[in-house]
Amino acid sequence: MAASVGKTDPDLIKAFKELDTTSVSDALDRLGISGGLLGIKPIVPGVTMCGPAFTVHYVPCGVVKGTVGDFLDDVEPGQVVVIDNAGREYCTVWGDLMSLTASRKGVAGTVIDGVCRDISGIRELRYPIFTKGFYMVTGKDRVQVDAVNVPVAISGVLVKPGDIMLGDDTGVVVIPQEKAAEVLDVAREIAEKEEIIVREVKNGATLREARSRVGYHNLQTRRK
Repeated sequence: MAASVGKTDPDLIKAFKELDTTSVSDALDRLGISGGLLGIKPIVPGVTMCGPAFTVHYVPCGVVKGTVGDFLDDVEPGQVVVIDNAGREYCTVWGDLMSLTASRKGVAGTVIDGVCRDISGIRELRYPIFTKGFYMVTGKDRVQVDAVNVPVAISGVLVKPGDIMLGDDTGVVVIPQEKAAEVLDVAREIAEKEEIIVREVKNGATLREARSRVGYHNLQTRRK
């Protein structure tokens, strides 16, 4: 049921926590990697999330019904729970009980290709969760866990166990574990150049001048 998960370099996690999703998205573009998760948005504004993925895959229940699972007991502190519920909006797979447990365990956050519920409780906890929305109808007897720590799809993008998930107010990006160091270098370069633009504009430069000095319009362009 579960595949082995490679250990993600904690220094990489620490470094990505210093960046935002927009710089990392531009870096992924330059490297030709699909990583932006369309439609995945924060439930709690102002919180961020970064950590290696612990993946969960759901399927619809059959005649013999399974359960929504107790996988959360197996998630390690600092990991991000990534749930592939195939974008289903007619039932939830996460609520305040899961958020409370995850918070107490030190789980870094949750990403769902689908919806969650118990929004007031989640916002009170300020637990970082990113979904396609919310809806109160339970997933019990409607969907069931069929695998954990296997490759899954979120908004049509592949997420493997151990891939780095980064979320902020703008959304969520996934950074493939095997490309993380390369993505980090490019994202840092882009972030630094955008900081230069900010400083120059504050010092009186026009936006055109400031952008031209760092090649702004091609920061995300693939190199030949």
